[in-house]
Amino acid sequence: MQNTDRRTVDGFGDEWATFDQSDISACEMAAMFDNYFANFPWSTLSEKAEGFDAGCGSGRWAALVAPRVGKLHCIDASDQALDVARKNLARLDNCAFAHASVQNMPMADGSMDFGYSLGVLHHVPDTTAALEACARKLKPGAPFLLYLYYAFDNRPVWFRTIWRLSDLLRHVIYRLPKRALTPLTDAIAACVYWPLARLSRLLEKSGVDVDTIPLSYYRNLSFYSMRTDSRDRFGTGLEQRFTKAEIVALMENAGFEEIRFSEKAPFWVAVGRRPR
Repeated sequence: MQNTDRRTVDGFGDEWATFDQSDISACEMAAMFDNYFANFPWSTLSEKAEGFDAGCGSGRWAALVAPRVGKLHCIDASDQALDVARKNLARLDNCAFAHASVQNMPMADGSMDFGYSLGVLHHVPDTTAALEACARKLKPGAPFLLYLYYAFDNRPVWFRTIWRLSDLLRHVIYRLPKRALTPLTDAIAACVYWPLARLSRLLEKSGVDVDTIPLSYYRNLSFYSMRTDSRDRFGTGLEQRFTKAEIVALMENAGFEEIRFSEKAPFWVAVGRRPR
């Protein structure tokens, strides 16, 4: 497959097989969905709209998108992940599944009414080419929702320093054998994510602004979500990060306009449109 890293693809297949999202409550999933799709222009789509999920993983977002539209193409480079998505989306009859990279999505160019890719294109070798491939599938005026890891450009120096130290740890952990990877990332979730998240929740209840506390985003999320994201964060070798300005440049170069960002976590989520 073009524009994929095999080890990364296999790692995510194993992640979604391990964390198939079945243990997350509907309320928590809906809250996370709202954070990502807060700026998505649902009102501009018809009930018959046809779109795509580029890098669908377990199908967790597709489960909430598909009931709102006519047809949803769920694309993933991992056949293991697609098996999980098929199981999770079995109750829906308007999802089509394709084992393909973002670079080789099977829909016709210029045929889609919308698209989205959340937490995927920073894990491919060439993010620019992948975003251009997504843009080609869209009709004129169609919206596209994108989430890319941020480069902490809205955080202080001390925050970025902590991240750099954690990134050194990631470069060691992701190389571990599969049998050791999940127990270790679970331990990180228990010893780092959970204490900081729960401290943030306590401080917030006391009236403290907790936005600059690392991992405060998880303060109202379950331990299952923390385990999932710990595995995602430390179990992946290929990771790129982008500033808001860099994402604007990427999207504009791919042919998007009317680019808008969500100003709340997770950062950065942006929506743009193909020119009409």
